[in-house]
Amino acid sequence: MVLLRQLLGDVLRRLRLRQGRTLREVSASARVSLGYLSEVERGQKEASSELLAAICGALGTPLSQVFREVSDNFALAELQHEPVLEMPREPGLRVPAETAPGLPSAGFVSISTIDSDADAAMDFADSGPGFDVTDMVPVSV
Repeated sequence: MVLLRQLLGDVLRRLRLRQGRTLREVSASARVSLGYLSEVERGQKEASSELLAAICGALGTPLSQVFREVSDNFALAELQHEPVLEMPREPGLRVPAETAPGLPSAGFVSISTIDSDADAAMDFADSGPGFDVTDMVPVSV
């Protein structure tokens, strides 16, 4: 599981290093202890909104930009760890029977047995513009 404080710390550290600044310089400018800033950057401490504003001010970076970068990184992490589709929706696709409540526990069953609207859903998906499963590709960081 990806922790928000770790992603936030990574973004803050990258910003500081891009500027070629030390922890000591940024901590003095933000008026926060060097140790605490280090813990925030390592994802060990949750920074308050006031502290984040002070750190961003010391880095000369808008807080909204930091949050945007954290949000983008969080979305990428979720895509890498979570399945894109919960249940396959291809017509005629067969799935293990144990995934279908109330059906025999051995063998495979057609997905239309599990979801009677599967064919209608696929007809709807094929009828207009939209995304195709083949349009989705894995994203690497």
